[in-house]
Amino acid sequence: MEGKVVLGLPKGSLEKTTLELFARAGWRIRVGERNYFPTIDDPQLTCTLVKAKEMALYVASGTLDLGLTGRDWCDEYEAEVVTVETLVYSKTSYRPATWVLAVAGDSPYWKPEDLAGRKVATELVNITRRWFAKRGVEVAVDFSWGATEAKVVAGLADAVVEVTETGSTIRAHSLRVIAEVMTTSPLLIANPTAWRDDFKRTKIRQIALLLKGALKAYGLVGLKLNVREKDAATVINLLPSLNAPTVAGLYKTDWLSVETVVADNVMRELIPQLLEHGAEGIIEYPLNKVL
Repeated sequence: MEGKVVLGLPKGSLEKTTLELFARAGWRIRVGERNYFPTIDDPQLTCTLVKAKEMALYVASGTLDLGLTGRDWCDEYEAEVVTVETLVYSKTSYRPATWVLAVAGDSPYWKPEDLAGRKVATELVNITRRWFAKRGVEVAVDFSWGATEAKVVAGLADAVVEVTETGSTIRAHSLRVIAEVMTTSPLLIANPTAWRDDFKRTKIRQIALLLKGALKAYGLVGLKLNVREKDAATVINLLPSLNAPTVAGLYKTDWLSVETVVADNVMRELIPQLLEHGAEGIIEYPLNKVL
């Protein structure tokens, strides 16, 4: 589509986190009920919702110029796409997910080689077959349409390869992990033809830059405070900043204004220390992007 970049957004487990990430990056996307074509406040973009596991195929074919999907699904189909940026987040957090090989907790299998001749259920069929073949282990890999963990419990498979973030679902089914198959994070991928187009490549790079900045800002806050010159060294030494803080003098006083960026999880201990050592007027504020 001339003058526009067609963007694929992952429908399903990654959808909510992805829309939140775009909002932090500066794009407001609205998804209507039963609507696969969200609206976005950027005339150079048009959006469509696509299942993450199909995204790489649509980007490779040129149906989409750009899309967000996991490294796992790109590798599963060996899709011919351009990897623009790796964006580390998952459906519930800002960390990668892992595909694991798991068996029943009371099973006699303790390593992948023990599964020779056995049945493994997974949605990630091609990667699983390649993974076992690389280790010289012959197994039957069956495609699972969902509820993969239950396949072992129901006796339909001897093992499963399933994705997990915290391991809670694996544990809930009384499964035991015996190997990690791969770690995956979302990728921003582009169609090779779109990437060669000057307009589209510039727009895609803009999106990648701001999404990366939004991810970098996760877990960080801005901090401003005032402190007398005589206490400045002590207070500044308390600040775990990304770089040296910005310090400026307040007009016709012996006070300084200090501004920096710190991790939000240290603020509960840091603020009392700053007050104790002479800081005043402390302001903590959220960050959308750090570039």
